[in-house]
Amino acid sequence: MKSNQVKQGVERAPHRALLKACGYSDPEIQRPLIGIANSANTVIPGHVHLNTLADAVKAGIYMAGGTPVEFGIIGVCDGIAMNHEGMKYSLASRELIADSVEVMAKAHGLDALVLIPNCDKIVPGMLMAAARLDLPAIFISGGPMLAGNHPDAPKGTKIDLITVFEAVGAVKSGRISEDQLAAIEDAACPTCGSCAGMFTANSMNCLTEAIGMGLPGNGTIPAVMAARTRLAKMAGMQILELWRQGITPSKILTPKAFANALAVDMALGCSTNTVLHLSAIAQEAGVPFDLQQINTISGKTPHLCSLSPGGAHHIEDLYQAGGIQAVIKELAKGGFIHLDCITATAKTVGDNIAAVRIKDSEVIRSLEKPYHATGGLAVLYGNLAPNGCVVKQTAVRPEMMQHQGPARVFDSEDDATQAILGGQIRSGDVVVVRYEGPKGGPGMREMLTPTSAIAGMQLDGQVALITDGRFSGGTRGAAIGHVSPEAAQGGPIAFVREGDIIAINIPAKKVELKVDEAQLEKRRQGWQAPEPKIKSGYLARYARVVGSADCGAVVK
Repeated sequence: MKSNQVKQGVERAPHRALLKACGYSDPEIQRPLIGIANSANTVIPGHVHLNTLADAVKAGIYMAGGTPVEFGIIGVCDGIAMNHEGMKYSLASRELIADSVEVMAKAHGLDALVLIPNCDKIVPGMLMAAARLDLPAIFISGGPMLAGNHPDAPKGTKIDLITVFEAVGAVKSGRISEDQLAAIEDAACPTCGSCAGMFTANSMNCLTEAIGMGLPGNGTIPAVMAARTRLAKMAGMQILELWRQGITPSKILTPKAFANALAVDMALGCSTNTVLHLSAIAQEAGVPFDLQQINTISGKTPHLCSLSPGGAHHIEDLYQAGGIQAVIKELAKGGFIHLDCITATAKTVGDNIAAVRIKDSEVIRSLEKPYHATGGLAVLYGNLAPNGCVVKQTAVRPEMMQHQGPARVFDSEDDATQAILGGQIRSGDVVVVRYEGPKGGPGMREMLTPTSAIAGMQLDGQVALITDGRFSGGTRGAAIGHVSPEAAQGGPIAFVREGDIIAINIPAKKVELKVDEAQLEKRRQGWQAPEPKIKSGYLARYARVVGSADCGAVVK
């Protein structure tokens, strides 16, 4: 046991005395010490109930012969942090979370880990830590929120947080009243859990299951169901089995497992943020990962599920239809899944899906009748983004898959949002938001407010948005993010001028600034990097060491 370094022998009497001060008995100290990384707090709706799951995990650990030792982990609610300074801290918190789990596990000699995340950066941060530490580890997320019922639409019309964001744009354009907005606000988030669509939190929880680090059901069992608590008990018991068999993340997080996760990503139509996070996790796991791999897998993997924001279904519908394991089984029929990968069940992917079936063929379509022939994400290249940029192509309206228009240039999200809500953006425009990348932001803010405003004002079929920042998983429309290199690093997006023509061709994977190379070079020669927006504190340190978005925006 790794924990012997803090509990065995005469020399460890002081250590044992401190453990006894916490209330642990000698028999408990002699068992494997299983860390529980619990990100519970009363700020994030996806995390307010996690102490209940932690208690269930503890019960499972005790039943299986281990001793649970719990510690806390921070979390940022992206929705509450949206469109103000707080969003700069969201992506940056991922690195703090990974480091915190590493510190606690190493400092206290823990034998294995049960990780309890739920929302956007907490899931990938914990996955990065698990890969880095390579201790036996298992994930049990908090589960998705149920969708709400629209107060002014026909019975059965479901809504979620994105409905509220888009309703703000509808108010600004005079399409609905403030009283209608208030009613939507009250109805959109009816339970605890991660927001109800295939946004970043649920994307990452589903991919945690697909990659093999969570038990079947991890991604889709609703937060309020007893089945979620039972799954937490099972995770607590299963971590002892992984420990006894020596199954660590390095045995699970293989190149084949990442290929499986990407295939499921494309079939589900997950958030563009999964590109950042899978890249970062792969680096921690020592697995090669490049953006072209996404286009390769997306190009051959059909899109089987149409979930909010791109479609009408929610995660609760995916759960009732058979969940992630049913999606995997359908993909396996076409040879898109590596069935021999070991998972947190201590069995293979093939074993896990043996008895699974699709229960609703509209929520999870067959390979023969997909929503789209290709997957959810696409990486575009061109002189505006030499190292690539990302779009959720299944959430783009057909008329915007190819678009050409004049650039409307803004050096911050705030300025762009003000212009959109102020009615200054016209049909055909390409809104360019720059100096919002990992370094330039700093922190690579999500652009849910401007994209939701565009959608709420019914301009998402007429206007594109391009940024070196990123998007919420709830964004829909021709929203192209992660432009690399970013403006703060002297990427071409820094040289775009008002009125320049930008051509977007998503099927051809191209994004081009219609300015000749000689003119671009002249602009480059006259460019100077701006002063850092933040010069002290954590974000200043983060900006100095964070890498480019095309490499996962990781801190080196």
